[in-house]
Amino acid sequence: MSQIVPAAQQAANKSAYPLLLFCLLWANHPLLAQHHPEEDLGELFTEVQLQAVFPDSKTFPDCVPLASPEQILQAYRQQKNQPGFDLKAFVLQHFQLPPELATNFKTDTTLSVTQHIAKLWPVLTREPSTEAGSLLPLPNAYVVPGGRFREIYYWDSYFTMLGLQVSGRTDLIQSMVDNFTHLINTVGHIPNGNRSYYISRSQPPFYALMLRVLAKEKGVDVLKDYAPALRREYDFWMIGAETLTATNPAHRRVARLPDGTILNRYWDDRPAPRPEAYKEDVHIATASGRNPEEVYRNIRAAAESGWDFSSRWFADGKSLETIHTTEIIPIDLNALLFHVEVTLAEMAELEGDKDAEKLYKQKAKARRKALLKYCWNDADDFFYDYDFVKGATTNVPSLAAVYPLYFCMARRSQAQAVAQRIEADFLKPGGVVTTLNPTTQQWDAPNGWAPLQWMTIQGLRNYKHNRLATTIAENWVSQNIDVFERTGKLMEKYNVEAINLQAGGGEYPNQDGFGWTNGVLLKLLSLYPELQEMKQQEPALHQR
Repeated sequence: MSQIVPAAQQAANKSAYPLLLFCLLWANHPLLAQHHPEEDLGELFTEVQLQAVFPDSKTFPDCVPLASPEQILQAYRQQKNQPGFDLKAFVLQHFQLPPELATNFKTDTTLSVTQHIAKLWPVLTREPSTEAGSLLPLPNAYVVPGGRFREIYYWDSYFTMLGLQVSGRTDLIQSMVDNFTHLINTVGHIPNGNRSYYISRSQPPFYALMLRVLAKEKGVDVLKDYAPALRREYDFWMIGAETLTATNPAHRRVARLPDGTILNRYWDDRPAPRPEAYKEDVHIATASGRNPEEVYRNIRAAAESGWDFSSRWFADGKSLETIHTTEIIPIDLNALLFHVEVTLAEMAELEGDKDAEKLYKQKAKARRKALLKYCWNDADDFFYDYDFVKGATTNVPSLAAVYPLYFCMARRSQAQAVAQRIEADFLKPGGVVTTLNPTTQQWDAPNGWAPLQWMTIQGLRNYKHNRLATTIAENWVSQNIDVFERTGKLMEKYNVEAINLQAGGGEYPNQDGFGWTNGVLLKLLSLYPELQEMKQQEPALHQR
């Protein structure tokens, strides 16, 4: 490893103080005075998770204690060594299991897929809750993805909103934007989801794009109204940027590159197993032979990316044991933050603040220049993530490469090259594949995901590659409707290579519901209304 590694490690160690401050604030904040299962239940939590009392590791963190955690833990300590003690029976006696709403929901398949989604929105909608468990209360209604995902998720929600927009549910979009604003103003950022165990990390910053959806429906003043919240979110992602030096090049979510440019990475403030995947994380850390805290930090950072898990984050491009997310400058994250900076500049213009407008425009310009410098590989004519420890692109081909097209950051020659690579390698019978690596991870081949179909299609449309964009839309819509007609469901992800097989991989079975699939499908059908009619007349379209 290069000499930058010790410095990067020092930066990780220096995050201990902000984490301590974070925890102190956490303990005294009314919103955050929630059940923290991994902390409140101590060794009981560890035993339940390591013994796999529930098949899904997320079940126990979502349970609601029926007494105070202190009382339950005391009872456990008194009873655990008694003859015939049954751990699962003890848990069922002292905890309320989470509901399994929207799982296996079906409608009459004689209905169209759009009618199915219209019936699904109320099923996936949650009203404000005062549940005493790990769920963080929100002031307004929101839409959950479905299945095991019983809470709001940050980046999922943007793609769900695209469908709510088509459905005319501006009221629900408004409610969800206000919920995320509430989280920014109380937690200090938008967590991965509204659970206490998600607070230490965020997800890809799509809040600015959500504001654009709402502004499209309610007018440009929306951008002025939510400017303070977006500035606060941006500040969260940039914490520590002013402290970076050549010998201290990384801190939390910011990293300094050799020319002094500041770009961002994914991170998590807690180097411990994820409560919702505790035994899985312990197993990976043990199998890796590495410092467990280093492995946990990188696993959690990948969870913040939303791509949990993918060969994008693996040092060897193959195995989760080599995960090194925090050493990577991701294309998608920095493209999203470019858009945040552009949006902040527009907000400043609306507010008449010329200095702030100029500042954010400069930041956006610098970020675009740096992304094109560090993430573009001239030899391959493709965008890759950048390993700032090695000082080179990772050369793992993924659909993250379309983000510079989506936000119009790429040069036309670069967009042309990316489009050619997408058509040659990523285009499959069911849409576009996430990466080209069949690792058994869910964010790798052969799986395709709704958000990445949308980003790819729109990125291509921005640069007038309309034929390819239409082909991808045709293939994806056809795949979605085929599965719906066979099963009555819309799924979290799809096998886009072998379209008669289910998507797999990852830490849990493929889920149905499904928020972002519904949203993207509705949006694509609104852009390409002929696709639903075409699907009724001909078989699924294939790679061209």
